Amino acid sequence: MKNKLRIFRAVHNLTQEQLAEKLSVTRHTIIAIENERYDPSLSLAFRMSDLFEVPIEKIFIREKQDRADPPL
Repeated sequence: MKNKLRIFRAVHNLTQEQLAEKLSVTRHTIIAIENERYDPSLSLAFRMSDLFEVPIEKIFIREKQDRADPPL
């Protein structure tokens, strides 16, 4: 999933290690999310949102699907 985590981390002057510590995850998790190799759990996404005091949508960018999503 595309995201702006690296930007938010830089604006708040946090290293990957510091951010990982604040979110109770490993630095490798932060690296994987920033490199778009890992999608965080909803719980982790909300913790990031709370930490940076922005809606989740400001950090994570929803990618459009090629096909229509099925109705709920």
